[in-house]
Amino acid sequence: MTSTTPPASAPATAPQGLLVVDKPQGWTSHDVVARVRRLVGTRRVGHAGTLDPMATGVLMLGVGRGTRLLTFLVGCDKEYAATVRLGQRTTTDDADGQTLATADASLVTGQALAAAATGLTGPLEQVPASVSAVKVDGRRAYARVRAGEAVELAARPVTVHRFAVLDTRPARSPDGTPLLDVDVEVEVSSGTYVRALARDLGDALGVGGHLTALRRTRVGRFDLARALPPQALTDPADGGIPLLPLAQAAREQFRVHEISAAQARALGFGQRIPSADPPTDQPVAAIGPDGDLVAMLDESRPEARAYVVFAPAGS
Repeated sequence: MTSTTPPASAPATAPQGLLVVDKPQGWTSHDVVARVRRLVGTRRVGHAGTLDPMATGVLMLGVGRGTRLLTFLVGCDKEYAATVRLGQRTTTDDADGQTLATADASLVTGQALAAAATGLTGPLEQVPASVSAVKVDGRRAYARVRAGEAVELAARPVTVHRFAVLDTRPARSPDGTPLLDVDVEVEVSSGTYVRALARDLGDALGVGGHLTALRRTRVGRFDLARALPPQALTDPADGGIPLLPLAQAAREQFRVHEISAAQARALGFGQRIPSADPPTDQPVAAIGPDGDLVAMLDESRPEARAYVVFAPAGS
């Protein structure tokens, strides 16, 4: 009797897309990536725009080819809701650090607070927090600080589009010194450290300050209303994790260039195609006639070149 081996089942289509998550407090961004890898069944998951464990809110993840789109989302403007404690400065510019100095903040007026926030609005040269992911001679600044090294970071250009003071509440330090908690909203360019804004706000008022709460409410055009709630990471629905198709995500965030099948093939072979008008220095999404995202383009010149091709010819 001849035995036969049943044919192997066809492999499932690998998941592709973007995922907007409301990161829980206490989780690192890598914790979220690790959980999503298990939920979607692939290791090809990455994130854009790290959030500290104390922070919550919008974290953008790419799955499969979606990881290639993250590069372009990192540079998007971001929006945060935060609480700044005036009267205390810390080693990390947030509540996780050790207190360096305490000062009476009870005399800070609303007028002075508004003026200080205005002074921190617009183009700025910001010195990042020393406990940050900025690299110094190839090593992250936070690693050097935790190793006991003194780290001085260079100022870098950022833009604060909006710095709004929403509310204030009296607080006290453990020794009874009057402090002031300030709820704020900020809209900032990529690379802006809200912890550093809290520090600089306190310095501008002469009392010091640090961040006690941070919630990212928007990355580009993706806000909390679009985000997967934290409980979905621990108790996913029967339908699994809903991924946002790449073409839909690109249409929402970037200028779109509708291209022909011939142009899609040309981009797949590494060739250039005519740019759409008008020229732009922002990335452009090339969408093919089948509705799929073909590439992200540089259309700053008459001929567009691909930054990245999502479906190379023959794939």
